[in-house]
Amino acid sequence: MLEVLTGAGLAASAGLNAYIPLLALGLLARYTDLINLPAGSQWLANGWVIAILAVLLAVEVVADKVPVVDHVNDMLQTVVRPTAGGLAFGAGSAAETVTVTDPGQFFSSHQWVPIAVGMAVAFGVHGLKAAARPVINATTGGVGAPVASTAEDATSVVMSLVAIVLPVLVLAFLLALLGFAGWLLRRRRSRRRERQAARAAGFRV
Repeated sequence: MLEVLTGAGLAASAGLNAYIPLLALGLLARYTDLINLPAGSQWLANGWVIAILAVLLAVEVVADKVPVVDHVNDMLQTVVRPTAGGLAFGAGSAAETVTVTDPGQFFSSHQWVPIAVGMAVAFGVHGLKAAARPVINATTGGVGAPVASTAEDATSVVMSLVAIVLPVLVLAFLLALLGFAGWLLRRRRSRRRERQAARAAGFRV
């Protein structure tokens, strides 16, 4: 199951930032012995691919920290992040890493399965991120956007590395994301009740 956790961690990371897990896979495969990518994913370690991912990451990092622009960016990333999650899950779950020396055949026997699973995981995390940002922007007057974005980028980096080096800890990250989803849902319900109460008070006046 370690390869499943590796794939899930990389896909969740892609839900926060599409390019960080792909860049991590490429850099670690090219310059270290921490991961050996499967044949179908070795293109990630190509120098040109790494350079393109680095440029795309730089654009994403800047765009995601500007209020309003971050919302437009999230809309555009609705397709990109799940796609990156599918690629990352497929590459990570079939790769040899420092903790997974013999990847199982469960995913490799059906090549579409890891892509579909990774897309679903990344899409879920992306949806959570996209839903949280308007709440953060509204409650902080936009000041919270760069702080939240920086925290998301840092989480994406750490989760990518943990997924490869110590995948069992991915469970802790996923549980934390579920806890955050619960908090966000309660917050949105609270804001909805506040707006309804304000409208009701306005009618009474």
